[in-house]
Amino acid sequence: MPAVTALRYRREDRILDVTFDDGAQFALPAELLRVESPSAEVQGHGPGQKVIVAGRRHVGIMRIEPVGHYAVRIAFDDLHDSGIFSWPYLRELGEHQAERWAEYETALALKGLSRDPRKAR
Repeated sequence: MPAVTALRYRREDRILDVTFDDGAQFALPAELLRVESPSAEVQGHGPGQKVIVAGRRHVGIMRIEPVGHYAVRIAFDDLHDSGIFSWPYLRELGEHQAERWAEYETALALKGLSRDPRKAR
């Protein structure tokens, strides 16, 4: 499996640029990384337990910490920081970004939720 050779976070755009040693490159939005976090908090502990995380359109990344030579832990500015993103998982998100977005937006619509944060009342 190809390894990540470069990670660059564009804070203003909230995009994580990921480059692999085979030359593949992906621009992953922080929002996608947050709502697809591999953490148990988002994915659950088994099939069919995935939580649909709404209201994260403007989420950003505070820190990216290496985990060995195979992954990074991403700390988001909504204080979620328990997901460890392996190189294969980042590759999967990059290669299937359009499908993941479509599935996410469909799931939000089915639950009557939005990508936008809730307005204070």
